[in-house]
Amino acid sequence: MLTFSFVSSVGDFISATKVVEQIKEVEAAALFTNPWFLVPFIGLVGYMMYKQAWKDIIILVIFIGAWYASGTEYMQTLVVGDELQIGKVLPVVFGGAVALGLVVYLLISRD
Repeated sequence: MLTFSFVSSVGDFISATKVVEQIKEVEAAALFTNPWFLVPFIGLVGYMMYKQAWKDIIILVIFIGAWYASGTEYMQTLVVGDELQIGKVLPVVFGGAVALGLVVYLLISRD
């Protein structure tokens, strides 16, 4: 059984390594031109295409699309000051629900 000290030590590890800040500071253009990322990524996509794992490719595209969308100017304006812009949040919530529903469908459906 997980104890609170274990969970807090994992939280301390994540904050000490600054993983969240590193993910926020990733530049997509630089990432997709870096050969240390691009070669394994192309290899993964090529292997998925060779194995005809279309479900996995669609899930990967949804993940990359959500990551890209989270860095857009629209996402940066969801909170203005201390106030949440409900008119801008609802499309994000519905889009996320559709993406999550599609991923769940792909994971539990048969070939």
